[in-house]
Amino acid sequence: MKRNSPLPLKITEVCLRDGSHVMAHQFTEKQVFEAAKALDEAGMHYIEVSHGDGLGGSTLQYGKSLIDEMKLIETAVGACKQAKVAVLLLPGIGTVSELKEAHKLGASLVRVATHVTEADVSAQHIHSARELGMEVMGFLMMAHSTPTEKLVEQAKLMESYGAQGVYVTDSAGALLPHEVKERISALRNSLDIEVGFHAHNNLSVAVANTLVAIEEGATRIDGSVRCLGAGAGNTQTEVLLAVLDRMGIETGIDLYKMMDLAEDVIGPMLPGAQEIRKGSLAMGYAGVYSSFLLHAERAGKRFNLDPRDILIELGKRKAVGGQEDLIIEVAAELAKTTKMEV
Repeated sequence: MKRNSPLPLKITEVCLRDGSHVMAHQFTEKQVFEAAKALDEAGMHYIEVSHGDGLGGSTLQYGKSLIDEMKLIETAVGACKQAKVAVLLLPGIGTVSELKEAHKLGASLVRVATHVTEADVSAQHIHSARELGMEVMGFLMMAHSTPTEKLVEQAKLMESYGAQGVYVTDSAGALLPHEVKERISALRNSLDIEVGFHAHNNLSVAVANTLVAIEEGATRIDGSVRCLGAGAGNTQTEVLLAVLDRMGIETGIDLYKMMDLAEDVIGPMLPGAQEIRKGSLAMGYAGVYSSFLLHAERAGKRFNLDPRDILIELGKRKAVGGQEDLIIEVAAELAKTTKMEV
């Protein structure tokens, strides 16, 4: 592989944020401390810590956290000697006030996330983060759901607001390698800032997609140890690092230490095996936001429905992140229709 960027790769470990979905947002301080400490000792560049839906996400709609996320952020900062702690912020869920609190506690990077067609709502938060002196990245979610031209347009908006990079975010794990290539290449040729890539593994192509993104010039890459992330998880960090090492691409992260912490620190936290099961596969197939899985499974039990039917219908309706309340509405409608047919 010949990389198209002279900049070094910077990897953000998202198991303590995206993995919060899998943990039903029940991370303890001890778990966060041990994971952050081990990741820091392995040389991880950034460690993202917050509710799965970002700052302010601990609500009845998105799922209540066991421990206040600010305490978890403070814990992670205290565990790290060189790694930087990052947070995710979705305008409309998180506020500038919460961003300031996270920064005060030591978070130094924020990814401001919007639906891929709604970058305009990120301006205030990007501006505020830059004023705080934070590193700021745009995060365009559900990147599979709009034409590449629209993606570029929205990325340029984030660049104009002050973002220092923009991520192509495959929230549904629905993108295929050739689609990643097209999107990353288009952003790389259109922006004067860094380009990043965040994958989900619902179609089992997260590592392949990430390699394509790197080849096309992405310099900001996300991974989750043991695939601890929504749906079938993200690009498995320790696997990606092994592949990059085989390819001669230096990251400065200790592969053996990552393998050890994956087995000994993260493994015991997992509520179950992170594998591609019918629910996560249905999400990738239907192009549905990966954090909808647990909500759809719960709605399926409540209304006696196959969660896959709920996910497929959500895909047809082009549901986006933040519309968790729509899951119950869809389930109720499907149950009513099924009852009428019977």
